[in-house]
Amino acid sequence: MNRRAFLSSLGALAAPVLAQSKPNLILIIADDLGYAGISAQGCDIPTPHIDSIARSGVRFTNGYVSCPVCSPTRAGIITGRYQQRFGHEFNPGPAGEADTVFGLSTDEAALPERLKKLGYATGMVGKWHLGYRRDSLPLQRGFDEFFGFPGGAHSYVADDRQGNPVMRGNDPVKESGYLTDAFAREAVAFIKKNKDRPYYLYLPFNAVHAPMEALNNYKARFPKITDELRLIHAGMLSAMDDAVGAVLKTVRDAGQESNTLIVFISDNGGPTQQTTSSNKPLRGVKGQVYDGGIRVPYMMQWNGKIRAGAVYDQPVIALDIHPTFVTAAGGSLPPNLDGVDLMPYVTGKNRDAPHSALYWRFGQQWAIRMGDWKLLGQGGDPELYNLRNDIGESRNLASSEPGKLKELQSAWQSWSAQMQPPKWSRAGDGKKGGGKKRKKKQ
Repeated sequence: MNRRAFLSSLGALAAPVLAQSKPNLILIIADDLGYAGISAQGCDIPTPHIDSIARSGVRFTNGYVSCPVCSPTRAGIITGRYQQRFGHEFNPGPAGEADTVFGLSTDEAALPERLKKLGYATGMVGKWHLGYRRDSLPLQRGFDEFFGFPGGAHSYVADDRQGNPVMRGNDPVKESGYLTDAFAREAVAFIKKNKDRPYYLYLPFNAVHAPMEALNNYKARFPKITDELRLIHAGMLSAMDDAVGAVLKTVRDAGQESNTLIVFISDNGGPTQQTTSSNKPLRGVKGQVYDGGIRVPYMMQWNGKIRAGAVYDQPVIALDIHPTFVTAAGGSLPPNLDGVDLMPYVTGKNRDAPHSALYWRFGQQWAIRMGDWKLLGQGGDPELYNLRNDIGESRNLASSEPGKLKELQSAWQSWSAQMQPPKWSRAGDGKKGGGKKRKKKQ
C-alpha cells in the first residue's frame, strides 16, 4: 500500500470515531403537562420512565417556558430567542388560513439547521405547530426526516387526512395505530437507523393535550380511578411514559447513554378543567402568566457529565435548550440568543444564576421574574410576589413593596421595548385565560 492509500485508510477508520465524539441529542416535549403532572413532582399517576431522566440527571425546580401556550413556546425553543422578537407571540390560526405571520420566521436560525451544519442527522417525530404551509414544514427547517402532524392538536385514534394530516416528510400518510404508540415506533426507528452517527431527535408528543382519548389497555392500569376524564388522562400519560421508556431503552441497548444528552420538558402548564392536569402547588393554568401556566416539569440527563439525582433551583427557561445543544455539539453560539448553555451551571462550574431575569409577554398579559421576585399584569393593576416565601402567588405585595415593584416594572418595560409589537391572532389574544371549563357530569 502506498503512503497516500495508507493515510486515506487511516482517515476512513477515524471518521466514525470522530463523528461519535459528538453526543447524540434528544429533546422530548410533553403537551399541556402540568407542573405536578409526573410522579417525580407529586403526581399520583406513575411515570417511571420520565422520572428516570431526573434520577439519572438533573431536575429543574424553577424551569420555565417562554409562553403559557403551545406554538410560541416551541418557536422560542427551536430558535433560543424570545419569540416576541420575531412576531410569534400567539398560536397560529386554523389550518388553511394564511400564516405568513405565524409560521416560524425564515429570518430565524432553527436548532436543526444549526445541528445539521455540525454533521448531525436530524429527525422529528410528533407535533410541529410552527406553520402549516409546505414551505413552513419541518423538512424545510433543517430536519432530514419528519413523521407527525403540522397543527396544534390531533386525534389519537382517528385518521384525519384533511387540514391536519399525519405526514411522513411532506406527504400525508394513513396511520391506523394509537398516535402516541406510533410516535414511539418512529422515534425508536430513527435512533436505530442513525446509531453510527451523531443524531438529533426532536420528539414533541401531543399527549396529554385534548382530545381526551386513551386505549383500554392503558386505562386498565388504573382500576381505582373512578372519574372517567381522570382515567383517560391517566391512560394517555401512561402511554407517553411507555413511549419515553422505549426511547431510553433503545439508547441504552445501543450502549450510548454516556454519549446522549436528553432533555424532557412540557410546553406549558396544564389546562386543569379540561384534562384534570395538576399544576400544584402553583397558581394558575395554561394560558396564564401565573406560574401554573409557565413553570413546568423540566429535566436533563447526560450520564457521566451530569450528576445523577441532582436538583437545580435557580430559574432556567426553555430557551436554554438551543444553546445547550449547540454547545454540546461543538458549535459556537451567536450573540443574539436569549438562552444560555446550562451545562456549566448544572455541573457546578458556574455558580452564578443563569439569568438575571426572565420575561413574558402574551398579549395583555405580562410578567418578569428577577431572583425570588415576580411581577405580573393581566390587564389590571400589577401583582408582585416573592416566590421563595409564596410559591402559590397568594400574597400580593405590590402595595407594601413599591420600590421592588418599580424596579421590576422598569426592567420589563425595557425588555418589551426591544420586542416586536403584538400581532393579534384569532387563535388567542393573550387575555387572562385558562381555557374552557370542564362540563359537569349530568
